Amino acid sequence: MRMKLIKTESEHREALAEFNRLALSNPAPGEPEADRLEVLALLIENYEDKMFPIPVPDPIEAIKFRVEQLGLVRKDLEQYLGGRSHVSEVLNHKRPLSAAMVRKLRDGLKIPADILINGMA
Repeated sequence: MRMKLIKTESEHREALAEFNRLALSNPAPGEPEADRLEVLALLIENYEDKMFPIPVPDPIEAIKFRVEQLGLVRKDLEQYLGGRSHVSEVLNHKRPLSAAMVRKLRDGLKIPADILINGMA
C-alpha cells in the first residue's frame, strides 16, 4: 500500500489491514516497518477523526456520570457547586457553571476542564 491520505472507506479498510499486519509482525523501533506502522496510525487517526467525530459531552451529563461512577449523591456536590439549591439549579441547567465551580469539579472529581467549560455562560 502506498502511503497517502486516506479519503475513502475502501482506503481505510486497506490501511487497517496493513496496520494490523505490521503490528502483528512487531517491528523493532527504527526499522522501516516500525516507521510505516507509525505513519499508518497517524493516517488512520486523521481519517477517523474526520469521518467519525466524537462530540464533546454535555458538561452536566458529564458531572452526573462522574457522580454515578464514584457512588456519590447530590449532597456530595455541594462542596463543588455551593448549597443544595445551587446543585439543583446546575443539574437542571438553570444555573451555568462558574469558573470557580469548574476548578473545583476538575480538581475534586477529575472531570476535564474542557468538558466543563462548555457549560459556562
